[in-house]
Amino acid sequence: MNKLIVKKFGGTSVANAERIEAVADLVAKSVEDGNEVVVVLSAMGKSTDELIKLSKDINPNPDLREYDALVSTGEQISVALLAMALQKRNIKGKSFTAYQLGIRTNSVHSSARILDVQVKKIKEEISSGVVPVITGFQGMNDEGDITTLGRGGSDTTGVAIAVALEASECQIYTDVDGVFTTDPRLYDKARLLKKITFEEMLELSSMGAKVLQLRAVEYASKYQMPIRVLSSFNAGEGTLIEEEDESMERPIVSGISSIDSEAKLTLRGVPDIPGVAAKILGPISEAGIEVDVIVQNISAENTTDFTFTVNEADAAAAEAILLEMSNSFGGGLVEVDSDIAKISIVGRGMRAHAGIASKMFEALANEEINILLITTSEIKISVVIKRDSMKDAIVCLHDAFDLDKE
Repeated sequence: MNKLIVKKFGGTSVANAERIEAVADLVAKSVEDGNEVVVVLSAMGKSTDELIKLSKDINPNPDLREYDALVSTGEQISVALLAMALQKRNIKGKSFTAYQLGIRTNSVHSSARILDVQVKKIKEEISSGVVPVITGFQGMNDEGDITTLGRGGSDTTGVAIAVALEASECQIYTDVDGVFTTDPRLYDKARLLKKITFEEMLELSSMGAKVLQLRAVEYASKYQMPIRVLSSFNAGEGTLIEEEDESMERPIVSGISSIDSEAKLTLRGVPDIPGVAAKILGPISEAGIEVDVIVQNISAENTTDFTFTVNEADAAAAEAILLEMSNSFGGGLVEVDSDIAKISIVGRGMRAHAGIASKMFEALANEEINILLITTSEIKISVVIKRDSMKDAIVCLHDAFDLDKE
């Protein structure tokens, strides 16, 4: 029985004519192996960044409807070129925009969410021997306007189409060989993982791993759609992301993620009264600023310190809100520290093993790395440290938990 496979290729995979030809070869090989294939593409290389820059040059604060209409054009170029490359190989490649196929989203321009994928047209094309080549990253709202899904949104497009078509799996091709135990650019002992669970990948993606868009993993997890992360540059089996089953090994720690683009903000002398956290974070949320780690210190003399982290790009806006908040609380000090990094260890086996936190903290202490903040979940421990210690922290934790070994 033929397998239906959705293959999504990122910007580096289709960066130029040579790369598009290579992708066409990969698709052709899968078709020759007897599979039914649907392709989802990102824009070529840095073309979306160039379109964004062009929009900012014209208007630093562009209307988001027109912004989406502009930045969605990059994918139209890549899908048309790949369809041409497939036709040259005697494969009936045919390009489609999300608009043509009825990929419906909400109306939140530049960060829309997929509501529905109409598959009638895609299925008709597949049954007639066509390989549909579909624009990622975009959709249309109920008014018929083009919308885009945010940075990395083509991953979500690929998963959503795979779910709607009930595909065997969604294969996401990137410029790396799969999911590693940590960023191989930061530690050369990083090991390629053969399998990882949705739950672990969700934690790694939310904590800084940039292999997949977080929303794509959430979507796949919700509908139990296996994702395979592969390289379009090197042959290999990649990493399979799927639901945990009893036959899967349970490593204590599966991977380490890191992020060095956050800032830590502290509001000191906050009144220790019910509802104060909501009063602080409410205006932050209303400003569209996402908050990560949150820590409230033990009360002393009826006041407390309230600390949280945000994306470094949002630090100035968050500081302004806190300064205004401080005046309403009686003038507590506001501190901002942009010289931080967050390191997280993730593993489903942590549920059944005690002493993981102490082992992590001991490894960091042995390297004289000071911990500024700590947060935990069932399968994750995250620490905030000084930015210049990030690589040393990754190396010592990778070694401490023997992540280079199978």
